[in-house]
Amino acid sequence: MRPRVHVTRRVPARVRAALDESFAADVRDSELPPSRAELLAASAGCAGLVTTPAERVDGELLDAAGPGLAVIANYGVGLDNVDVEVATRRGVLVANTPGVLTEATAELTIALLLALVRRVAEGDRLIRRREPWTLAPTFMLGVGLQGRTLGIVGPGRIGSEVARLATAFGMHVLHAGRRPRPGRVPLGELFERAHVVSLHAPLTPETHHLIGRDELRAMRADAVLVNVSRGPVVDERALVDALRAGEIAGAALDVYEREPEVEAGLLELENVVLAPHLGSATVEAREAMGMLCVRALRAVLLEGGQPPNAVNPDALRTLS
Repeated sequence: MRPRVHVTRRVPARVRAALDESFAADVRDSELPPSRAELLAASAGCAGLVTTPAERVDGELLDAAGPGLAVIANYGVGLDNVDVEVATRRGVLVANTPGVLTEATAELTIALLLALVRRVAEGDRLIRRREPWTLAPTFMLGVGLQGRTLGIVGPGRIGSEVARLATAFGMHVLHAGRRPRPGRVPLGELFERAHVVSLHAPLTPETHHLIGRDELRAMRADAVLVNVSRGPVVDERALVDALRAGEIAGAALDVYEREPEVEAGLLELENVVLAPHLGSATVEAREAMGMLCVRALRAVLLEGGQPPNAVNPDALRTLS
């Protein structure tokens, strides 16, 4: 009997084939999230689960799955949806998908930034409204990136790759993180100096509303904010107020505080670019993420080992 695995969303064909090759895989054929009741019911009796960051993985879900659950592969890097401590106590290994989405997410960060400062999305909306326009010396002027200062908040893999790409545009780069390290500046100094503040911090209790009213007021009036990390890192209502008051010049967001709901005020502003959580949405990245999930499932369920992307290897000692 092949181990039974439930996958909460539709996955790329290559990933689906790999799952079917090794497991009795129940793949939910939808891009929409399951209801909580549906998720709990589908998890019953499974040896492995593949979840996305939109599904809450907690004690209730582990109870619903039952004592046979051995591994949860989260289809993403962030683990704010997973109660890793509870999983570890119950001997359930948790894996994520680091590394393989770094370039895709960094590229999207630069794409959002360019769409904002060069007013690409705003111009697209203007044309689609069929408004009259003509080339003129003062028409829809944006700003360039050459010589501007980029402030990276959370200089991990993705933040470091964004910094590398930004230097190709002639930007100066500042880094700020939770811990003082050589080459980093205090967060307050970054806000004072950066023309672009780009967020790449994980969501933790410490980073919830890391960017709020006071932080937005500390930024330059000509600064823009880019968030591809997690929505609750930014207080969206405070952001709307700051944009309306001209305290900062614009914002580009790929993630939202109450995703998929978006703060209504953001939808009304022209100096805002919005994307539907596309950070890792390339064929290459999403396939690689899925194969990391399959690798984790195989390591635990078929080989009795530990995958390289395990985040709580102590769970295996709990089982032994």
